[in-house]
Amino acid sequence: MKLTLAVAAVIGLLQVQDDWLTWSAARAQGLAKAAYVTGRVGGFFDTRVLRTERSYNYKLAATWMTPEVIRATARMTQLTERLTDAEARALVQDAADAGDTVVLVEIDPREGSGVIPNDWSAFLQPLDRAGQPGPAVRGVNTPGLRQVRSLSGVLRRNYDYDRFWVVFPLVHADGTPVLPQHTVAAELIVRIHDREGSVKWPVPPSVQR
Repeated sequence: MKLTLAVAAVIGLLQVQDDWLTWSAARAQGLAKAAYVTGRVGGFFDTRVLRTERSYNYKLAATWMTPEVIRATARMTQLTERLTDAEARALVQDAADAGDTVVLVEIDPREGSGVIPNDWSAFLQPLDRAGQPGPAVRGVNTPGLRQVRSLSGVLRRNYDYDRFWVVFPLVHADGTPVLPQHTVAAELIVRIHDREGSVKWPVPPSVQR
């Protein structure tokens, strides 16, 4: 009897985990679009001293590739390319193999050189209910993830922006979580030259788990 109940519980869990394979296109698009946020690196009025070797500020967009967003992207790919469930699951697994969590960062330089320096950096940090930040972790730009289709999001590509796939750990070196249970939002900070900008998202339970 106990074995039967245990098997039934496992089957039920697998069915819940595969529920995304039944999502409609509208639901999948809605989930993925909700993770897309925009901001700016540098001040809005940073135009008074225009330097030819760098932009005065940068448009910023970012998509947090949470488990829900990855599944939504895979589901949209499945629907448009008529993939089997097994092929769609493989797309999700490819994304899971990329690292703890991935943010698709898009940057568009404004006037100036129009060049994004190689030494730009990105950090992820938690925010509590009072808006106070916790310890941040630095992300690693991983160009090879461009080939992982379930990490591309569902929005049409805007070619004014350069795209970067940044991998962040979800555990600090001492074993503590980057986004502990009291975290209500995750903040992405992008630094280019001496300018910074940030965007943030609510933290879904799937990430904290």
